[in-house]
Amino acid sequence: MAESYSYVNFRFGNNLDKVRRSRQIISVFFKFGLDYFLDRSRINLITRLRRRRKGYQKLSNAEKLRMAFEELGPTFIKFGQILSTRPDFLPPDYIHELEKLQDAVAPVEFEKIQEVIEKELQKPIPKVFKEFDEIPVASASLSQVHRAVLHNGKVVAVKIQKPDIQYTIELDISILETFANIIENRFPEGPVYHPTATVEELKKTIRKELDFLNEAYNFERFRTNFKEVDYIKIPEVHWDLTTVHLLTMEYIDGIKISEITQEKYRSQFDLQKIAKQAAEALFKQILLDGFFHADPHPGNLFIIPPNTIVMLDVGMTGHLDDQSLISIAKILRAINHRDFDQIVRGLQELGFIMQEVDKIALRHDIKELLDVYADRPYKTVSLARMNQDVMEISIRHKLALPSNFVMMIRAMSIAETIGKQLEPDFNMFEILKPLTRKMYLKLYSPRSWKKRTANMIDASVELIEHLPQNMYDLLEKLKEGQFEIHLEHHRLENLANEIKESSNHISMSLIIAALIIGSSIIVQQKIGPLIANVSLWGILGFVIAAIMGIGLLISSMQRKRRKR
Repeated sequence: MAESYSYVNFRFGNNLDKVRRSRQIISVFFKFGLDYFLDRSRINLITRLRRRRKGYQKLSNAEKLRMAFEELGPTFIKFGQILSTRPDFLPPDYIHELEKLQDAVAPVEFEKIQEVIEKELQKPIPKVFKEFDEIPVASASLSQVHRAVLHNGKVVAVKIQKPDIQYTIELDISILETFANIIENRFPEGPVYHPTATVEELKKTIRKELDFLNEAYNFERFRTNFKEVDYIKIPEVHWDLTTVHLLTMEYIDGIKISEITQEKYRSQFDLQKIAKQAAEALFKQILLDGFFHADPHPGNLFIIPPNTIVMLDVGMTGHLDDQSLISIAKILRAINHRDFDQIVRGLQELGFIMQEVDKIALRHDIKELLDVYADRPYKTVSLARMNQDVMEISIRHKLALPSNFVMMIRAMSIAETIGKQLEPDFNMFEILKPLTRKMYLKLYSPRSWKKRTANMIDASVELIEHLPQNMYDLLEKLKEGQFEIHLEHHRLENLANEIKESSNHISMSLIIAALIIGSSIIVQQKIGPLIANVSLWGILGFVIAAIMGIGLLISSMQRKRRKR
């Protein structure tokens, strides 16, 4: 097995590559009129003065971004695909456009692929394979797949990572991190909400996809989870011919799920059954297994006549632990009983609410959302539209959406889209209901309660074991005068300033009132020197009160403007 690639020790062989690539990226962004994303002070004068192509001026910004990503190659195509799964990061028009990004690219010539295979397996190809097709059956941005035959006659698919792709990707990620910081500083409230977080997620996701051992383990886990489901087929991994950069698995011939609606295939497939089973398989992954295919687009699902579904390309997966599934079950039950407080508590348990949120406004928006869909027939409800409404509420209230939940929502939307393409009357909710009941039975079964009780007992025992020592440490600190309480306040400075200003205004108002009352008495009693039979001191008191009153009025108006 080839030595695992170390990202920690990764060093660019030549910083000049980074400079050249940065100029190329900036040049492409400028060509498509996307230079407003970048800090112009960092762009070379020659690059700045390059003319934009007039044909791109009529395109929307979302279209320009998609075309720029396509031109910039593998890293940016993956970046765009990952962005398309995060509607909490980008507006809907950008999401819709980036979903069009295609990962099919021209293959690398066989001589270079041969070098990778022989380096990984440490053997010449003829010693490992009886036959090896030089023309790939598929070619994506990170890898390409070749059909081969082992010496024992088994037909296999060999997925090979393209040479030098890791260097290119690490180079691009380093540049993207720099650009993300620039964008975040330049547009803190712009269309891209969290550029640094997005790049960080890209880094984690793409590194997982570059580790083919990770995908091999995913195949094995799906094989275990679907071992009792006869309509799902998972390729078998050949572990002795699999490394970090090379994956050998069972070759399965089938038709893409998006193509089986063609007239020439209609008689071979049961479209209604396939739509139902594909949705059932996804809900099983999410609600029962807590481990799901996060990118079940049509290119990753093949069908063997009449209705066997083959899962491919499982490098991107999502995970939900038992506690998350319990919280989801609570939310589903609360939705059924229209218990909005419990829905909000469930969102807190899932980690959606990470900061101060106006819970009254959030409950109101949730109620409005449920009212919109409550009385509609299931057939008229679009899960994709509902998910979009949920995302809008999340963005409005600045809820933190863990990536696994965003991937789950997207996977469900893709499943619904595929289902409706196969069967116009397809209804996701009819399929969801029985699986939700199964989830309840699993989560609240005696076995599950036994496991949770055991965990609770373990935690209680650990607490009791450490309690005497913790109490002893606390008493020692009290005894030695080392016990300290740290109080931290947030935004109290504004409150203190408000109190101070209010006190000053009240004091000023009392002085003005005293001057007016005193001046009135002086005028009435004609105290002091008189002008036209009116006390001079009284007139002076009224003038001072008037000046102070005008000052107080101006101060109040300025205070209101500051609050706005």
